Amino acid sequence: MIKKIVLLLVILALASCSSSKPAIATTKKAAAVQTRTASAKRTAPAKPTAKYPSTNNTTEVIQSTSKTVVTSDLINNYVLQYKDIAMGNMKTYGIPASIILAQGILESGAGRGDLAVDANNHFGIKCHNDWLGESVRHDDDSAQECFRKYPQASESYRDHALFLVGKKRYATLFTYEKDDYKSWAKGLRAAGYATDPKYPDKLISYIERYNLHQYDCQVTGRNYVPINTSAPPKKSSYDVASDPKINMNSNDPNLYEVQKGDTLYSISKKFNLLVDDLKQKNNLTDNAISIGQRLKVK
Repeated sequence: MIKKIVLLLVILALASCSSSKPAIATTKKAAAVQTRTASAKRTAPAKPTAKYPSTNNTTEVIQSTSKTVVTSDLINNYVLQYKDIAMGNMKTYGIPASIILAQGILESGAGRGDLAVDANNHFGIKCHNDWLGESVRHDDDSAQECFRKYPQASESYRDHALFLVGKKRYATLFTYEKDDYKSWAKGLRAAGYATDPKYPDKLISYIERYNLHQYDCQVTGRNYVPINTSAPPKKSSYDVASDPKINMNSNDPNLYEVQKGDTLYSISKKFNLLVDDLKQKNNLTDNAISIGQRLKVK
């Protein structure tokens, strides 16, 4: 009887050992697979990141009713934002879209100038006697001159068109071809829109550097041939610092170094001069000045 019991226990023990072995093997195999997978994840090379070419984003200073530093990207974005309004005004009023956009860039500092930000005034249009809307005060040719204020920029664009159409002195402009932007640029200066003798050149420069004439062609249906010009605009203002006949000693009481926020008007008041006298002393052809520039004031 005892032998039978011992034999039964041996058989049960052998059966138990044989049934547990596959489970252990399976566990080890699974663990090995997991280990290899984790290892593969750790050693997998990272995907290369895409590299984009950098844009040629140049910087320039626009002198309108305020001095504004802008980049070519900002100007391009400004054009994209207002090109449809400009083309619409060209269709309705006969003013070249290229001229409208170039004036907008120049007069508003590509939308970053004080008047554009504070009053949505993108064309530097002053109040005059017939303006009944809101207004703001801003130093320009004289202190605290009255400028028109608009609820939105599109109203400024519309008023600019009505301003040109409604003033007799601009009547000659509408005898030019709609896409003759060079005649329009020169005609605006001749009619008194701006006092800067280089105003036409500045407008033409923006039109040709930023290919604004294409929007005239979209309205007229004519073929557009891009004008590729990468030459930087010529410096329009004479810098007294470049004149060897003038002593550039920083302590010279006859000279004043332009500071941040200065305008020709504020400097002229500081030294009891007229703006025209200050410009004449320094052979300036426009109101553009830059920080660090030295001006003859006596």
